This record gives sequence, C-alpha cells and structure tokens, in this order.
Amino acid sequence: MAARAQDLLPVEYFHVVFTLPAQIAQIAFWNKKAVYDLLFRASAETVMTIAADPKRLGAKVGMTAVLHTWGSALIHHPHIHMIVPGGGLSPDGTKWIACKPGFFVHVQVLSRLFRRFFLDGLLALHRTGQSVFYGDLAQLKETRALATWLAPFRKIERVVYAKPPFGGPKAVLAYLSRYTHRVAISNSRLVSADARTVAFRWKDYRTRQSDRHKIMRLATHEFIRRFLIHVLPDGFHRIRHYGLLASTSRKVSIAKIRSLLGEAQPEPAPQVAVEVIPLTLREPCPCCGGPMRIIEIFRRGQKPQSPEPQREQAA
Repeated sequence: MAARAQDLLPVEYFHVVFTLPAQIAQIAFWNKKAVYDLLFRASAETVMTIAADPKRLGAKVGMTAVLHTWGSALIHHPHIHMIVPGGGLSPDGTKWIACKPGFFVHVQVLSRLFRRFFLDGLLALHRTGQSVFYGDLAQLKETRALATWLAPFRKIERVVYAKPPFGGPKAVLAYLSRYTHRVAISNSRLVSADARTVAFRWKDYRTRQSDRHKIMRLATHEFIRRFLIHVLPDGFHRIRHYGLLASTSRKVSIAKIRSLLGEAQPEPAPQVAVEVIPLTLREPCPCCGGPMRIIEIFRRGQKPQSPEPQREQAA
C-alpha cells in the first residue's frame, strides 16, 4: 500500500466494474486461468480503446484492475473492479486531458465493446484448444455449437456498470487496502462455526436495501467448498496494471503527469533498517533444548550446499 500511495495522482478517480453472466461464469469455473486472463485483457482493452477515441476522451489512460471471483454468499461470481484516474495523456504526450467532473465514459458504450471483446476472445480460446467443457455444456466442444450458444449473449447490455467516483486519492488507497488482499470473506463477517455449521453475514441485493443484511448458515463442508472455489491457479496475479500504470512505464508516466499538473514529486520514503531474524524450527533441539535454526532448505534429491561441519553441528 505504501508503494501504491506513491502512484496516486491529484485527480478524480473512477470505479468501473466488469462482470459476466452466470452461464459464462460456469465456463470460467472450468477454465479459470484462461478465462480470468481474458476477463482482465478484455476489460482493460475496452477502457483504453474507448478513452483513446477522439469522440470520447482522446487520451491514453491508465488503470489498476482487481479480480474478485465471489459474491456476498461466496458463490462463483467473477468480476473485475477497475480503478481509473479521471483523464489521460494526449496522443503526443504533451498535455493532460481531464474528463468531465463526475463522468468518465458512457457505461453503455463500455458494455457493448467489452461484450464483443470478451465473446470473441472466448471463441479464440476454444479454437486454440485452451478451454474445456463438462456436464450440461459438454455439447459446446464443437466451435460452431459454442458460437451458436454465445449468440444470445451478444445482446445482453448489463455486463458493465460504474460506481460513484471516489472522493479522492485517499479513498482510492482505502479501497485498495481493504479489498485487494482479501479472499472471499473477511473474519468480521463470521458469526459462528463448529464441526457441523458455519454462519456468516451476507447481503441479499435482490431485496430492499433495508432488508439486505442477513445471516446465512451452511454445512461446514459446503462452506469449505464455496471458499475453495476462489483459490486462484498457481502464480496467478489478481491485481494488474495497464496503460499509463503498467509496471514497465509507471514511474516515468506518473512523473510526467505530475509535471503537467504542476504537482511536486513526492519525497521518497526513508530507508529503515530491518532486523533480519533467522528462521527457526518449532521443535527445540533434543540435546540442549535450545532453538534449532534453519541453515538451508533444499528439495528432495537436491544436494545441500552448506559446509559439512555446519550440517553436523545443526544435526
């Protein structure tokens, strides 16, 4: 979060959400890495393409995208939360183009382009053998069958919506710190748990706002199943940066934008010496009772690199 604080700009920020219909989310459940990657890519390309249009904003923008795969009841509901600064650099990079106060781009325009990018990408994954189908959708293994099945989804409008803009850079940082490193449910929502049942608070968005807060009780094994749905593939990054905020050019872009906005560059955080405490094993030494320190970690079959005397002493 300290690193992200260095990147915040003195501009209005917008919160855009890209989500998927439940039927397509079922395909994502079987093809998590491929479809989640596509969801990231399609949503980022949508925003950058529309923002670059001279009829819209006519600027190169940047964004931070966060993948959430859950709903309030822990069901599988993949969607992207995108945080976008309210403006971008002109095509020649000489000025900052700000969007209208309180307005980024038309949600309907975002929705239609995202829908096309995502559905075309889903077909491309199928043609290259990167997706699989099971159960009720096993008949979609044929490309023509999948194209026919996807046709009605090309008319669905509400797959993108915009939340009210953030109150300022501090609100953006508060959002990031609260949601980006949480998986499915926070401890504060848990009401009770035992060997048979887990109870937790959730919001039912289908009812009136005054009646939304409810308690859900699930069998313990069902709660564990729902939680494990949201474990991502190994090495998958669920926080990604695009455009002006892409990792390769972020520092240069942010410095340039600050210069164009007349804002002084932030002072670098002072370097604080951190004491390195060696790892220890939980079990004490069986001879002297003292803590056993880890001097090396190696895989099965791998030759240890530590000197022989140290290994004998540690043993």
